[in-house]
Amino acid sequence: MVRFAHISDVHLGGWKQEPLRNLNFQSFQKAVSKCIDANLDFVIIVGDLFDSAYPPIEILKKTFAEFRRLKEAKIPCFIIAGSHDYSVSGKTFLDVLEKAGFCKNVTNFEMDEEKKIIYLNPVVHQGVAMYGYPGKKSGLEIEDLRKIKLQDSPGMFKIFMLHTTIDKAKGTLPIDAIEVDKLPQADYYALGHLHIDFQYENFVYPGPVFPNNFQELEDLQEGGFYIVDTESDNKLQKVNLKTKPIESVEIEIKNALTATEKILSELNKRQLQDKIILLRVKGDLEKGKHSDIKFRKIQEYLEDKGAYFMLKNTHDLNVKELEMEMDISDSENIEEETIEKFSEKNPSDFNSLIPELMSALSLEKQEDEKNNIFTSRLLEGAKKVLKF
Repeated sequence: MVRFAHISDVHLGGWKQEPLRNLNFQSFQKAVSKCIDANLDFVIIVGDLFDSAYPPIEILKKTFAEFRRLKEAKIPCFIIAGSHDYSVSGKTFLDVLEKAGFCKNVTNFEMDEEKKIIYLNPVVHQGVAMYGYPGKKSGLEIEDLRKIKLQDSPGMFKIFMLHTTIDKAKGTLPIDAIEVDKLPQADYYALGHLHIDFQYENFVYPGPVFPNNFQELEDLQEGGFYIVDTESDNKLQKVNLKTKPIESVEIEIKNALTATEKILSELNKRQLQDKIILLRVKGDLEKGKHSDIKFRKIQEYLEDKGAYFMLKNTHDLNVKELEMEMDISDSENIEEETIEKFSEKNPSDFNSLIPELMSALSLEKQEDEKNNIFTSRLLEGAKKVLKF
């Protein structure tokens, strides 16, 4: 019957770091090129084309250019909104794409309030009936999905486009999910939202077009999508979208004062040219603190070695908590005695400023005082004590 691309979770504009934001877009460009080269009948994008309902103008310009390529190749595109590019107001830049003639939003439903049923109307193309329901923030679409029925389209291949979590794919995630047996019958369930390559019967998640965070770069390495051939015995063909190779570096440290050299020593053993470096630093620090690790020096080293970009993760790097055991004899002067005993065990020039600093930070907010003014007063008092 037909061959089409099933794409989801593009998240254009999502990465804050420009080099990774560029790779994300390049991956989308590759997906478009592969769809054109394969001469597909159509493309479906199942939510989160953009990372927000109102993406930056530069992202929009480049996105329009890619959709223009599809249109010039006479490959129609059908979309739904996802949890990121969905808007409660119903107005997003997906509407602008549609009005420009670059795509068709297949979300089309009628609500029967009395029966509490949502009827989805199909968008028909080349004997295929496409139904869609958008994703919403915090999985709010799931309760709606339990009320959905499809308006009939006899004899047609039915595609149900959903940006949501199904129960068969959620694993141990503590989130709500729609039960697959509560969904109306379709020939192919084109899913988005979960960034996993997953198949259960005819329910398919293709995964993101490009990994969206540190963990996904580690786990997925690259993005991809599916080409679906409804007549072939092998209906699904995975298309991988390679960009830059990933080099994962995990280092456990206890001494932050020597950590920089330890990290550089490990990096010196690796081939780094044109790679995304995922630097995961973990451990319980017994000496020094996070700021003692010279990440700028590490960054400069990687630039000299020709690495494409470094992304660091210090989530599991912990500073050993200071343990204080002391007997306080005078409960009326507990603050003074605590400071005195702390200073004995932790000598520092800073200790003499502790009483003044505590006093400066004990200001109370005045009635009707604005937060920014109160904050400014606190900071000014602290600066005077610290002589900044």
